[in-house]
Amino acid sequence: MQGVAILGSTGSIGTTALRVLSRHSDRFRVAALTAFSNERLLREQAATFHSPFAELAHNGGSGCLVAAATRDDVDIVLNAVVGAAGLDATLAALESGKRVALANKETLVMAGHLVRQAMARGGGEIVPVDSEHSAILQCIAGRRHEDVRRVVLTASGGPFRDWPREKLDHATSEEALKHPTWRMGKKITIDSATLANKALEVIEAHYLFDLSFDQIEVVVHPQSVVHSFVEFVDGSVLAQMGAPSMELPVLYALTHPRRVSDSSSKPFDPVAHSPLTFEPVRHDAFPTLQLGIDAGRAGGAAPAVFNAANEQAVAVFLDGKMTFGDIPLAISSALKALRSAPAGERAALQKADSDARAHVRKEFGC
Repeated sequence: MQGVAILGSTGSIGTTALRVLSRHSDRFRVAALTAFSNERLLREQAATFHSPFAELAHNGGSGCLVAAATRDDVDIVLNAVVGAAGLDATLAALESGKRVALANKETLVMAGHLVRQAMARGGGEIVPVDSEHSAILQCIAGRRHEDVRRVVLTASGGPFRDWPREKLDHATSEEALKHPTWRMGKKITIDSATLANKALEVIEAHYLFDLSFDQIEVVVHPQSVVHSFVEFVDGSVLAQMGAPSMELPVLYALTHPRRVSDSSSKPFDPVAHSPLTFEPVRHDAFPTLQLGIDAGRAGGAAPAVFNAANEQAVAVFLDGKMTFGDIPLAISSALKALRSAPAGERAALQKADSDARAHVRKEFGC
């Protein structure tokens, strides 16, 4: 019986995780829950799952997240916090020797080297929750690192996959939030529409699997059934497939490397999911993807600047104070202005983060 802390329990991933845990109460117990501001739902969850710890991060800041992540009765920390706010809890959990089931990709994007150091110091481990990285892990588990030639992450293309470039600039938030295959929180849904989310996933894959950026590619797959491909040096290609649901990646992050029977899983029907199609990324229409990849290649503080500028731009866009086309412009502007920002320890990265947010607010009149 393992204790699980869910950071961000009232969000999309958090509620999905609780559904999974409810079906596996013989293996897992809920030891801690945190939410940003949805106190009513948090209290309901705490009562249903008898959680001994349930607090709002809105009131306690990152200290609340760290407290939940480092409890003695917690074995696995599922970090589903949105954005850079999840960093301290990930580092603390890893230094405490815990497994981090990571849905908070921003942690690795902005501070991948600090995460690796925390793992080395404390003996903790990261198991990805993102469906793409879960797919890669499932394909390479038990295989030698040098046998992997490259990985291919799939992207749905979002709601604007077929839109002409000139129309995209004026897309509304309501249109951007209508994702064709996934049901997610607002921030990640907008990131999927701009392909910023895929840029974050490329950087995440670099750190998770120790791959060079030349070994990571992206292809558009509108059906969201094939979650990633792994190509090996002999030319063999493995892919992990499944219906677009986060329940399997969550369960696998909890049980890896073992697999357990799940009552909700249905037999995969290849005919029902056909046809499966693949398309190249339209980089001219979705420049945010390349901006993120370039930031990852640059290293230093650039990934943290990219992440923070994107978070701020998405928040401004959702407030109706920026156009959809302004999002990549804001990110590019922040990267150019802060290209020489230092990237040493946590304080330097947090300054780069705050400077990038301030730059977007200033330059775009917010």
